Parts: sequence; C-alpha cells; structure tokens
Amino acid sequence: MTQAATPVRPRASSPAVGARRRVVVILVAVVAIMASVVLSLAFGSRPVTIEQITQGLGAWLHGVTPRDIGAIAVQQRIPRTVLAIVAGAALALSGALMQAVTRNPIADPGILGVNTGAALFVVCGIAFFGISTPFEFLGLALVGAILVAVLVYFVGSVGAGGATPIKLALAGAATTAALSSLVAAILLPRADLMNQVRFWQVGGVGGANWATMAAITPVLVVAAALALAHGPALNALALGDDVAVGLGVHVGRTRIVAAACGVTLCAAVTSVAGPIGFVGLMVPHVVRLLAGTDQRWLLPVSALGGAVLLTLADTIGRVVGYPSEVEAGVVTAFLGAPVLVVIARRTRIRAL
Repeated sequence: MTQAATPVRPRASSPAVGARRRVVVILVAVVAIMASVVLSLAFGSRPVTIEQITQGLGAWLHGVTPRDIGAIAVQQRIPRTVLAIVAGAALALSGALMQAVTRNPIADPGILGVNTGAALFVVCGIAFFGISTPFEFLGLALVGAILVAVLVYFVGSVGAGGATPIKLALAGAATTAALSSLVAAILLPRADLMNQVRFWQVGGVGGANWATMAAITPVLVVAAALALAHGPALNALALGDDVAVGLGVHVGRTRIVAAACGVTLCAAVTSVAGPIGFVGLMVPHVVRLLAGTDQRWLLPVSALGGAVLLTLADTIGRVVGYPSEVEAGVVTAFLGAPVLVVIARRTRIRAL
C-alpha cells in the first residue's frame, strides 16, 4: 500500500487581510534579523557594549583596525555573523523547496541525506586528495549532494506508489546512516584528520572567512533567484500535476529546477559551514502558519526566518558554551528534534 501526507489547505481569508498579514510577517522578520545581528556581535567570549559595536562596525567599513579590544572583538565576529545569515537563509530556502517538490512535510536537506552526501565527498577530498581551496570544497560538496539526492529519490521510488513522502524519508534516513558510518570510518583511524574536520563535521559558522563566502556567493545568488522565480509554478504543482499542466506549467522541468536549486543551496552551505540540520525543516513550517502556503511568499519569508534562526543558534551556542562555544549545528539539532516529533505526530497518514 502507498502512503501520502494529506496537504494542508490554507484558511480562507480575504486577499487584503492576507496581504497585510504577510507584510507584517516580513517586517517582523526584518526586525528580528537586525536584532539577531546585534546579539551576534555583542555576545561571545567577551561581551561588548553598543558603543563598541558601533566602533567596530565603523572601523570595519573604513578598513582600519580599532584600538579598543571590544571593538576588535566585534570586527572579528562580523564574518561569522554574515555567514550565519547567508547559510541560514539558504538552508531554510532549500528545505522549503524540497518540501514543495516532494510534497513531504518532513523533507529537509538533513533528513533526505543531502547534507551528509556533501559532507562525505568533502571529507574524502580532504583525506585522499588534500583539497584546501574554497572552490574544491564547493565542487566536491555539489557532486556529493547531487549524487545522494538522486540515490535517495531512486530508492524512495522503488515499489508501488512511487516516491511517497514516507518512503523518501526512510530512504533518506537509511542513506544518512550509511554515509555517516563511512565518514566515521574515514576519520577514526586518522587523528590528524579528525582534529582538522571535527568541528566542521558538526556544523557551525565559527570558521567563517571572506574568501570562502566569496566562493559560494555567486552560486547561492543564482540558485536563490531561480528558486524564487519558480514560486508561481510551485503553487500550480501543489494543485496536482494535471491542473498544473492545464495552467501551462511544465511539471517535469519545474520539479528538476526546484530540486536542483534546493540541492545546490544546501551543498554550497555545507562546503563552508558543515552539515547543519533542521533549519530547512523548522522554518518553512513556522512560516506556513504565519504567512500561508503561497510559495511566492513562503520562499522569501523562509529565507528571512532561516537567517534569524541560525544567527540566534550561533549566538546561543557561544553563550551556553562560554568560555568555549557550542557549534550552531548542535543547537539547531536540539531545537529541531522536538519540532520533527510534533510534525510527525500531526501529519495525517492515509495508509502505510
């Protein structure tokens, strides 16, 4: 028998009310990003004041090194704050795309194994080929993410009913477990390699630098732009393939492009920040509750929400782990596990 999750229909409301609510959600998200940036710059191994944040930002904009130690700390936190914003936005957008393409309420780059595939190829590149440049990391992460995404879809499509949500989730979980074992098998015998990648493997933005961000930015911009442009087509897909075809949507091409954008966004982030999970799972669900299911709004608002979540997760990790820090990937996993349980319990299942 096949299994599918019953799609959630948006509540009926007037267009004016819906538009006002979405504008409010966007404004709140923008304010939340600004607040999270201030918190990220203020807290760490050395808390700083608003005045020192201003001094540090001013010195950074003018390309000079400030004399005040607090302002210097702020200047050093700017790259990781920028990476947290970019990575969080990309991961949340990736999750929203995967949920739309697969019609799977628990689709997420981590659950479907895309993160782990990218991580495995990067670890192999470090261990066996000595890769070190940002472009090498990005290239291997893209190859690994794409191959694993195709593998998971193929495994999840086997049998009656095709690629149902539960089959995809199970295929992704099994693939993730197998690939994680391979990563461990490569790392454990080599202490030097373990020390080199152990923090990256957990997932975090502590190793942010401008060179790596410059390498992935063009890829992220192109993938995000293509994803946002396909919002109307994804809305049509939610009505069913037959209706989408009747509305003039090329179903196969839309799915391929949207899925490719989701995989690319995830792989690019994984190449510089490691496999950070649950951001793409949590944020789109919260956004649906606040802004509805219209993909033209869901995708950009999810990106804003992801930026807020990962920036706050990184800040929380620094505060909780003081004087050291807890990687952002650990914090998002701690927050995301209960959300996954709630989603799984609330999802209505037709058959199994």
